[in-house]
Amino acid sequence: MPARSNAQRTPRHASAAVWKRYSATDWIARLARGASILVLALALPGAAVADEIMRIDVTIKDHRFSPAEIHVPTGKPAMLVIKNEDPTPEEFDSAALKVEKVIVGGGSATVRLRPLGPGRYPFMGEFHADTAQGVVISE
Repeated sequence: MPARSNAQRTPRHASAAVWKRYSATDWIARLARGASILVLALALPGAAVADEIMRIDVTIKDHRFSPAEIHVPTGKPAMLVIKNEDPTPEEFDSAALKVEKVIVGGGSATVRLRPLGPGRYPFMGEFHADTAQGVVISE
């Protein structure tokens, strides 16, 4: 039996036939479209989230929170970056915010707040509850 030329061979896989339907230019255009859609899908949600989250720096010093009164917009997520300048650990604790976080002396921690309804949300330092107190006010 004589050998068949490349033009006469049947593709081994069904997808091989698809490759032959389009020119190289068509494939490049298809790949570019797909890549741009992927880039947009990955970039846009990240940009939207970054714009919405409010970052608030909080310091613990001499077993007190500064600022002790934190204002956040109603319905928007916020992020507290808490730095403990005391040599001893402190626990950021709030039943209203449903958060407990131990922050080692000289360390820092991040507390993410969900979007809150309007109101006052008290928090305290569990290890020094007599002095380490504050409130998140959502308005």
